[in-house]
Amino acid sequence: MTRIVFTILLFAISGRPAMCDGWSRLFNGTDLTGWKANNTSDSFSVVDGLLRVQATGRTAAHLFFTGDRKTGIEPIKNFELKAVARSEPESNGGIFFHTDMKVRNAKKHLANGYEVQLNSSKTENRKTGSLYAVVDLATSPIDETQWFSIRILVNGDHVAVFINDEQVINYTEPPNPKRPPNRAGRVLKKTGGAIALQAHDRNSVWYFKDIQMKRLP
Repeated sequence: MTRIVFTILLFAISGRPAMCDGWSRLFNGTDLTGWKANNTSDSFSVVDGLLRVQATGRTAAHLFFTGDRKTGIEPIKNFELKAVARSEPESNGGIFFHTDMKVRNAKKHLANGYEVQLNSSKTENRKTGSLYAVVDLATSPIDETQWFSIRILVNGDHVAVFINDEQVINYTEPPNPKRPPNRAGRVLKKTGGAIALQAHDRNSVWYFKDIQMKRLP
């Protein structure tokens, strides 16, 4: 009981979700405090306690976790991230890590970092859970229009992805990985990088809740 009271008191004092067993909540369910969009900020909103993601412009947009920083993006190297998500039918999206705000084309796709694919579209061959263009899944492990959990573990050169607690990706980045020229930045950074949610296009809608992260040594 004492611990519960302390946790509630800490939240009331700080205005931010309290840490518990190393986990911290990145989304407070009320507003986008601790997050920053790189463009078309209205692509991201809070509706009925859910983080709603839908591109409002003609290009992709991304929402970056900034934490308590007033300027810049906090680089995060080793971590475990978990969230609960669902989509509208025929929706594309993704979660980026070890990234930044640099873009690689006119559609404003991010130039750096890895993407864990989120996809309920039948036309997109890379399915939910894919480590996009690195380890791709041909079959979706779940129905994305129903709430499901996703967990991403990044530790050193190792990346693991879990969907509803089932591991779907177990990848170790080799030394000097070979990437196509248009994806040269799809590598782990020694200093880490940002976590970002993707608003892929106007026809794709994703919802997130209960986003949490644990930093690893």
